Amino acid sequence: MTPIQIEPYEVYSDKKEIETIKKLGLTSLSVGLFFFLISLTGISNSRPLLFFFLSFGLTIIGALTYFIPQIKEAPAGIKNNNIFFSKITYRGAPAWILGILFTAFYVFLYWFPSYIENWVALVNPLSYWLRGKNADRWFLYGSFYTVAVIVMGIRMMIKYRHNRYQIIRTLSVSFFQLGFSFLIPAFLVRMNKPEFYFNYFWPLKYQYLFPSEISYLTHNSAALGYFMVFWGAVMIVIVTPILTYFFGKRWYCSWVCGCGALAETAGDPFRQNSDKSLKAWKFERWSIHSVLVFIVLTTGLLWLNSAFKGELLGSLSIGFSEVYGFIIGAVFSGVIGVGFYPIFGSRVWCRFGCPMAAILGILQKKFSRFRITTNGDQCISCGNCSTYCEMGIDVRWYAQRGQNIIRSSCVGCGVCAAVCPRGVLKLENLPLAGRYNEIKD
Repeated sequence: MTPIQIEPYEVYSDKKEIETIKKLGLTSLSVGLFFFLISLTGISNSRPLLFFFLSFGLTIIGALTYFIPQIKEAPAGIKNNNIFFSKITYRGAPAWILGILFTAFYVFLYWFPSYIENWVALVNPLSYWLRGKNADRWFLYGSFYTVAVIVMGIRMMIKYRHNRYQIIRTLSVSFFQLGFSFLIPAFLVRMNKPEFYFNYFWPLKYQYLFPSEISYLTHNSAALGYFMVFWGAVMIVIVTPILTYFFGKRWYCSWVCGCGALAETAGDPFRQNSDKSLKAWKFERWSIHSVLVFIVLTTGLLWLNSAFKGELLGSLSIGFSEVYGFIIGAVFSGVIGVGFYPIFGSRVWCRFGCPMAAILGILQKKFSRFRITTNGDQCISCGNCSTYCEMGIDVRWYAQRGQNIIRSSCVGCGVCAAVCPRGVLKLENLPLAGRYNEIKD
């Protein structure tokens, strides 16, 4: 008797119906992006609320309409089918075009904002509702950023819906981005208080420890300003070492940080593009620690200059701050770090430039209970773990030897463990003793 052939996914839904819904989603997404494009001409200025809903609304609805049906398209499990054959996810011409468009947006945002002022006007209705005033370019950026994290976060949870750890941490970064990086700063502006981001602190938000910033906060916000300064100091001096000791740098990089939020959601389709070469690892260690030294030196010079009332170093310390803000804060973290997600992967800034990641990495490497344990006897050397490590770690090298992974660059995203077909890898918080196990030959 000839066995009956059954399509593996047909038991879950009608594939044609799903494809139809996804096409409708792509259509809505395309129309929304079209309205974004024509809004640059200024046609939206007469009816900003209408064009706000047509652009943001149709784009969001279209993306969700495309992503959500994937729940019924196949059983739960990570689907990276054809990811190395797709030109958008593996450095083809569409990826380069997308990278150039992302980069162009950052260039206009930082240095030529007049070219996107009609986009700024597009979010005036939202800015009036949240902040009680007109939008500026940074509110526009925050709006784009938050929408990307939320929408792509939903995609992330659909893709990893079988994995409780991935769902919880995606909910976490989405919550902190929406609440701590978008809504709370907006409400502070509405109350005529300084715009403050409670999930960022020195050295990532390097200004928060500058004398001028501390003086501004304490003189313009009274008790709230003192609380902001106190919050930032406690987070970097007390909370960061304690949480890193227990959980490694993942508590921040993969659960709280806005940079990590964008990398883990919008950047997930490009994580396989991270450079795993030994040369990249050597450059990484030199680069990220150089940035840390730079900002420590800059902060120290500013405090020294402040102590001597500007008479010791004059404008030199201010020059250090401006150089850092331009090269690191704008070019590195924005233009390169996000602009070229499609080419270099999603964690370029976190891996090569973030001073907060450098501090957390040192603590994780030398003084943390966190590690990824490996069961080398079960490893089949498929390479999935290394392929999808966004930090460029050759995880397979450790797994083959049954060696714990205690790399300072590891952000504990857990994707290496999620994609392993044999359950070789496990994220654990164990006693310090035995962290460095010997390589098994």
